[in-house]
Amino acid sequence: MAEVAPPGAGGAPHPRTPGPDGPLRIRGGVGGIRFQFEELLAGAAALDGLVVQLQAIEVEAEAVKVALFPHQTSSYTSGSDAIIAVGESGREIGRVREQLQRIGSDVRASHREYEFAEAHAAIRLRMGWGMPATAAGPAPLDLGLRGATEGAVRDLNRMIGLLVGTPPAMVNLAGVAVGPADVGAILRTILAVPALAVLRPRPVLVTRGETATKSVDLSAAGMLRELDHLGTTSEGDIEVVQVDKDGERAWVVLIPGTQPGSPPGGSNPLDEAGIAEALGFNSMETGKAIRQALLEAGASAGESVVAVGHSQGGIHAMNLSRDKAFLADYDLRFVVTAGSPVGGITPQAGIGSLHLEHEQDWVPGAEGKANPDTKDRVTVTMTNPVILEPGEDQGIGPAHKLSRYEEGARLVQLSSDPSLAASTAALGGILGAGGMAKVSRFKLTREAPTGSAGKAGAAGRAAGR
Repeated sequence: MAEVAPPGAGGAPHPRTPGPDGPLRIRGGVGGIRFQFEELLAGAAALDGLVVQLQAIEVEAEAVKVALFPHQTSSYTSGSDAIIAVGESGREIGRVREQLQRIGSDVRASHREYEFAEAHAAIRLRMGWGMPATAAGPAPLDLGLRGATEGAVRDLNRMIGLLVGTPPAMVNLAGVAVGPADVGAILRTILAVPALAVLRPRPVLVTRGETATKSVDLSAAGMLRELDHLGTTSEGDIEVVQVDKDGERAWVVLIPGTQPGSPPGGSNPLDEAGIAEALGFNSMETGKAIRQALLEAGASAGESVVAVGHSQGGIHAMNLSRDKAFLADYDLRFVVTAGSPVGGITPQAGIGSLHLEHEQDWVPGAEGKANPDTKDRVTVTMTNPVILEPGEDQGIGPAHKLSRYEEGARLVQLSSDPSLAASTAALGGILGAGGMAKVSRFKLTREAPTGSAGKAGAAGRAAGR
């Protein structure tokens, strides 16, 4: 019976978007589209090398065939057979070479189509067509709070133009030049106002607290559970966990989310002003404090570090991945964030990360940028319904609670998706499964404002009242 080729066989290869894993939508990692294309292009490059080798063999086969012609008369039958055999071999090699060339061309054509689609989408966004509420054509039925927030922030420049009466055509042209809103630049501009000087970054002091040896769960879910306990039992505290694995030490830094201050800009660097420092100033002071805490905990230069953060804490954690001073001292291997807007942060190559989001949590979209799809960066968006328990405080949104993300982290750990399995294995390879570890708490305290900054801040708060 003749074999039947599967549907689609022989065409240009196309990457596939990873399917959902229960309530989890997965982007990036070894199963992500971007990495699939990187692998395809690497394969195309390898095929190019084979094509060059086969071309050289074809030339040699032709040379052998030509060399046999003078000897054909010595033994006509065997000589002819030899010439025919060498010629057929050369032609077969040529056919294989042509097939490999076609495959390589198909791969590159597929890549060009993908790049064109990406460029087309980017142009639409820059022209202000990215926000579902104002885009031309039908909008998705439900993007969730996270997607809607990202669209609104990304199109902030366009929306402001429309609000002040700029004609839509001019707004679209301006969008091409200005591009999506830069949240960091907006924050720096706002905080340049003298009355808001108290909200600008100030030096952060580090005070060592209690140290205890206890059993810890070093999975993503276990670390988020410990982070939840830390955030609800202290203000301005971070934890540094010393892990001994196979005779080598590794370190975990746990950074809580935003802890509201009264007023913001006070002594707690994790208050609302800390969000501005994280998004607008790359955690310039908090990053120094984290480095100091590791030093006081006993971490040595070059040792492995994993940073874990919720909400604002996740931004601080991810900022470490591009902090040259921090990376000069420590080997940051992995970052875990929960409900954090970190799409605009590009880590140093080789640093892995796992980003947990929920489609009904608006906070991860607050920067107006989606997390890039790369081999080392996996984003998991939870889609399960969020139900507020009777008497439970809603906070800034029930989907933003750390307990929800702990549930998602447990699902990640159980998943067989290739991207999630690789991410879980990478984290386990650094820290192990857990056990007894030394846990140290450190109090972070923002220095009091001095001089005109303090007076301006007091005047601003009085004006607000």
